[in-house]
Amino acid sequence: MRFITRLRGYAHHDDPQTAACNSIALLVASSQPLYPLYVHWLVGGDWQVACLTWLSTPFFLAVPWLARRSSLAGRALLPLAGIANGILATKAFGEASGVELFLLPCLMIAGMAFRKDERLAMLGLIASTTAAFLVLHGRYGAALGRFDADQYASFLRFNSYSVATLCAFIAFRFGNAFAALSAKSGFAALSAASGVASPDSRPSPPSPSATSPRSGRRR
Repeated sequence: MRFITRLRGYAHHDDPQTAACNSIALLVASSQPLYPLYVHWLVGGDWQVACLTWLSTPFFLAVPWLARRSSLAGRALLPLAGIANGILATKAFGEASGVELFLLPCLMIAGMAFRKDERLAMLGLIASTTAAFLVLHGRYGAALGRFDADQYASFLRFNSYSVATLCAFIAFRFGNAFAALSAKSGFAALSAASGVASPDSRPSPPSPSATSPRSGRRR
């Protein structure tokens, strides 16, 4: 329980979009240590090359740490780490494995993790994700691992399910984030129209010593 509490604290951020990116990054990082075993059990072949995906794990784990120092940098690191991991995994397994599909979650994050005043970062990451597929597809050369046709069929099915699950989690987290942002903006608009201050901006009540009749007496 203490570990879960610390993990939640590490992923927490006051900005809903940043908090969504933090939770997505930690989900991906937590799944990577077991990924080679999944490949071994469900696919076979040269499953050991899946260990190369561990190279991106520190970058996913660093997203919440960086977000505390720069929310924009932390949110940008998530799709960048995903793009790099997708390129490396495609070279390791081959395009027939369907691992390039993991660029789709990167594209989703690039389109939903940034605000209106951060369009340059959003467009840059969307372009980078798209280029990673259009430029590199068909140019990876021979895969580092060897898999036969049946194993590639299993690989494609496994990666398709994994991508679909990850996309669903991303949509859920950002859906909650946008709902929280909408609630905040709606309360702010209502407060401005009615003249009611938000809970965070209301003045604190005077201390007992300030209202006590004895506070003005000299001893």
